[in-house]
Amino acid sequence: MSAKKHVVILGGGVGGLEAATQLSHNPHVKITLIDQNAVHIWKPVLHELASGTIGQKGNLFAFNELAKRFGFSFIQSTMDTIDTVTKTLNLENGQVLNYDLLIVALGACANDFGTPGAKENCLFLNTLADANTIHSRFRSLIERAQLTNKPVNMSIVGGGATGVQLAAELCQAIDNTPGLGPSARSKLLKPTLIEAQDRLLPPFPEQVSAEAKAELEKLGFDVITNGMVSEVGCGYIALKDGRRIDSDFPIWAAGVKACAATSLLKDLELSRSGQIMVNETLQTTKDPSIYAIGDCARMEVNPTAPTAQAARQEGRYVGRVAIPRQLSGKSPVPFVYTDRGSVVALGDYNAWGMWPSKKGFGGHGLSAQLARFIHEGLFRQHQMGLSGIFRTVCAALAARFRPNNPDLNGKQEQNEKK
Repeated sequence: MSAKKHVVILGGGVGGLEAATQLSHNPHVKITLIDQNAVHIWKPVLHELASGTIGQKGNLFAFNELAKRFGFSFIQSTMDTIDTVTKTLNLENGQVLNYDLLIVALGACANDFGTPGAKENCLFLNTLADANTIHSRFRSLIERAQLTNKPVNMSIVGGGATGVQLAAELCQAIDNTPGLGPSARSKLLKPTLIEAQDRLLPPFPEQVSAEAKAELEKLGFDVITNGMVSEVGCGYIALKDGRRIDSDFPIWAAGVKACAATSLLKDLELSRSGQIMVNETLQTTKDPSIYAIGDCARMEVNPTAPTAQAARQEGRYVGRVAIPRQLSGKSPVPFVYTDRGSVVALGDYNAWGMWPSKKGFGGHGLSAQLARFIHEGLFRQHQMGLSGIFRTVCAALAARFRPNNPDLNGKQEQNEKK
């Protein structure tokens, strides 16, 4: 094998970055990673960044530094057009790249299901910019509530992991702010959580759903299940059963769909939701030189859920197995997803997990501590792979002994901004 093959990766999320780091060990390829952001973020902590219960320092990873560490090239831009015949990418910054193999890891964006007024009136949580916006807005509203003695009418649409975890973290932010705390929370916040299905956290066992609902109600949430949103207006959320909920802080966390940029890949087969269709080797059904992984891809058989662990496994498989075999003239072996279970943590209040057997655990005592330990451990494992053990240990110790101050009382500076 003479000249190095050029592998271009679109998207530096969990899957795309995992593919890049795995391919960095391959002497037969050169790698270019393209992302519109300057930093990589472990998306499962976005709700903590949004609430301010963790700070940005030590929890964001600059792509330029990662590129030096792992030996790939980084371009901060996005795809403008693609020619799959000549294997040419035109970027929005004017650069033109030729590729031998392309990995599309563009991720997903929020899905408002076409609900009238949702896009115009709701905040979403999909990017670091979204998290910063939510934090800034929440901080401003809590300060206003302190001055006016009128509580913030906060509504979160979506009772999946993102919605329930964000709900708890926003309460935690008030509890952790000096001068406020749990006693002030009930006076400052009037929260509602709306879920369209008949229970929260549908993928988890029913007992976990019931315990999570009870925990949120202890925190003061009005938890509405079977609540189909018909409209989001200025200052209210309307449900299909006729109920109207006052809301001056609506957050939409009800679903995801493929990133809009997948529509630029017109020569590929797309699902009805815009995901790129791939076969058992994660190669696209129309072009074997293009792989698609993570939330923007959908397998024809046994599709995986849009989770970080699925994206990470797919990125590792493409970088460690599929592409090396393809470049050596062999057919890639099929990708096999291994379910390692799930965890969900409601701040410091409670936590649950689900083993691969679908049996739940957590909710009280050491079992809840175990779920919370696993929840943080997944992030620290990811962090260690990118930053090394020393920085990871320092960050973990800092989080333990110098917890972040969410600062909702207006007396200190805001969290470090992007």
